[in-house]
Amino acid sequence: MAVAKIIEVSASSPKSFEDAVQEGITKAGVTLRNIRGAWVSEQKVDVEDGKIVAYRVQMRVSFVVE
Repeated sequence: MAVAKIIEVSASSPKSFEDAVQEGITKAGVTLRNIRGAWVSEQKVDVEDGKIVAYRVQMRVSFVVE
């Protein structure tokens, strides 16, 4: 029987929402094993002088506990 745990992760990127998600998964993978999925719960942009300077995501990442 598998048991999964879910953590909340915030990540950002100057490129895109997709890149922010990838950054979050990559960084979480440094300390977590068996990542199985992620659900993006929020998306936000930072704006300076009328231009988007950062894409931010809040997501839940699930992984199987050994």
